Amino acid sequence: MATIREIASIAGVSIATVSRVLNFDETLNVTDNTKKRILEIAEELDYVPLRERKGKKQELATIGIVHWYSEKEELEDPYYLSIRLGIEKKCEDESIKFVKVNKGDNYDKLNYLDGIIAIGKFGNNDIEKFSRATDNVVFVDSSPDEESFDSVVIDFKKAVLNALNYLLELGHKNISYIGGIEYINGGNDKVNDYREETFKEHMNKLGYLSEDNILLGNFTHADGYRLMKEALAKKNRSSAFFIASDTMAIGAYKAVIENGLSIPNDVSIIGFNDIPTSQYIIPALTTVKVYTEFMGETALDLLLEKLRTGRNLSKKVLVPTKLVTRDSCKKFKK
Repeated sequence: MATIREIASIAGVSIATVSRVLNFDETLNVTDNTKKRILEIAEELDYVPLRERKGKKQELATIGIVHWYSEKEELEDPYYLSIRLGIEKKCEDESIKFVKVNKGDNYDKLNYLDGIIAIGKFGNNDIEKFSRATDNVVFVDSSPDEESFDSVVIDFKKAVLNALNYLLELGHKNISYIGGIEYINGGNDKVNDYREETFKEHMNKLGYLSEDNILLGNFTHADGYRLMKEALAKKNRSSAFFIASDTMAIGAYKAVIENGLSIPNDVSIIGFNDIPTSQYIIPALTTVKVYTEFMGETALDLLLEKLRTGRNLSKKVLVPTKLVTRDSCKKFKK
């Protein structure tokens, strides 16, 4: 694991600046480029190649990497940044040229490419544009049409069940969910979040579900803070929280501390994604590790396989997750 000092040395900034960027300090006055560099270095130092690679291969293709986030939004949620870096690193290893397209960019640059990897969630208009540009499209973190497109997704259901069962084994029953709401098709259609869906199903099955314990906003540090403040003000305060992103969990930490409470003595918290910041905050965050770099690599593997073999049948790859237990949870005491 890289240290904050190592990240600061490579980025050419102070240790304090790295710490504040990793903790999403909104009062920090540095450029977005500096924030981006720090987050990318943190990801790269934490990144372990999944296999040894021998030499550069002959250039194979030119692909488009389409991101449903803007660069600004990517800085606020490093989950997608690490997927993108996984793709880009493998492209460099395979001597594959790539064109990056973020939300709001012109899709015309995708024409005449060999294939597209689309990171995130996309509406019908976007998917139609991708299909017109190329027959070879792979989606990462969504599977809009598994009969027509390759996709790489994670096993959300098992991930949530593992997290909830861990809290239940610690004796927690009054558990709250803090998550986000996302939209596609110009903001007209809500994206189904399998974390929220699985949480509700499992807690309801056990007889522990309270709709008052479901708090939704945006997947941001600010909304994690706001929603936790709201949750802590409730008369029947939960003893544990499952939070659908580490970025939101970091905001929730701030709210707990401001309320004069302690993590995990008063409140246990589990996050989701295992972004680099999760291991640096105090107490270190228990979270669901998502193998984001591997997801990016797998997406490129699928695309290259399709280009090389002409495969017509689509593939959907389900990537497992891992619950990483750290210091933010403890046994419930009445």
